[in-house]
Amino acid sequence: MIKTLFIFLLFTTQLVCAQQIDQDLLRIKKRMDSVKQFSASLVLDLDVPFIKMPTKTAKINYSIGKKMMFSSKDFVMLPKRGLDFSLSEIFKYPFITVDRGTEKRNGRVLKVINIIPTTNQSELALATLYMDTKAVRIVQSEINTRKEGSYTLMMNYALLKDILPSYVEATFAIERLKIPLNFMGKGTTIDRKKMRSMETKTGKIKMQIKDYSIKY
Repeated sequence: MIKTLFIFLLFTTQLVCAQQIDQDLLRIKKRMDSVKQFSASLVLDLDVPFIKMPTKTAKINYSIGKKMMFSSKDFVMLPKRGLDFSLSEIFKYPFITVDRGTEKRNGRVLKVINIIPTTNQSELALATLYMDTKAVRIVQSEINTRKEGSYTLMMNYALLKDILPSYVEATFAIERLKIPLNFMGKGTTIDRKKMRSMETKTGKIKMQIKDYSIKY
């Protein structure tokens, strides 16, 4: 009886802890929310084995509560998801967090958490965040969606005090783009034979972000 009661109490304690949103994540969100609006210039490079696309430039605009908007004079190959490094998508619907401990990368100790939506309204199935709790920012996010596959964002920052990244690398499944390959802008060439022969079609978008204009 005592053993059964102990197991029940342990399970209840774990469940209660899981229901609480991670405090470090809330600190990062609060810091991100201090940025009411920003715009910046992008330099984009596409890394896909069967596509050669010249370096492109674009603009990025963000207002709190809205998705990031990208624009370019020439066509820029962008996935529907995966480039929004704000927390708007994660906090759109209720979720719980699960602490996965820490991981050391490049001399930094990062806190790892899982984010699990508690409603089917969310398009996210599971997110894993790697947080630099000292700098109060996210270094990497791994997002699994219900219908549009998964993608990973890696973020580098120019200065320790920065909340917005100077470099973002997005890895995604190329077949999820759903963009006609004939409309990828000037100077782009496609090796269709190589494309058809590849079993796994993944790609990366490498973004250098500069000339931030930020409103707090």
